[in-house]
Amino acid sequence: MEKQPISRQGFDKILEELKDLKENQRPEILKVVQWARSLGDLSENADYSAAKEKQRQIDKRIQFLEEVVNNANVIDIENLSGNKVVFGAKVVIEDEDCNKMECRILSDLESDGKLVISCTSPVGKALIGHCVGDTCSVKLPSGTKEWEIVDIKFKD
Repeated sequence: MEKQPISRQGFDKILEELKDLKENQRPEILKVVQWARSLGDLSENADYSAAKEKQRQIDKRIQFLEEVVNNANVIDIENLSGNKVVFGAKVVIEDEDCNKMECRILSDLESDGKLVISCTSPVGKALIGHCVGDTCSVKLPSGTKEWEIVDIKFKD
């Protein structure tokens, strides 16, 4: 599998969540499963069913996060610089109606779709590799939109 870019800050958050799931949440739900199992007949035991479902959700999330960690290409965006839009850049863009938008380009997991845009989204893909003054066209569900890159920053 191809390594996926992620910022150091995003990677650290994933490691923190993974640690919490493994060291706190999973042991707690296992206690609940054992308690519910001790109540007897499992076929009509709602507590047991709910606890097992929660355990499955936690196990699934652990598996997902472990895959992310194993396939991560951690990028320290604090050390980036340059005049082109790259992963980690903060970009100020302006549309044809003179509406400005500032966003950072990061990973899918870090994206919020507003202030942080995924590097794999149509807008993220269109911006990467361009310089200040370049115009980028993006096909969106609402139609094609054009933005001019006004500024590229790497430090906050």
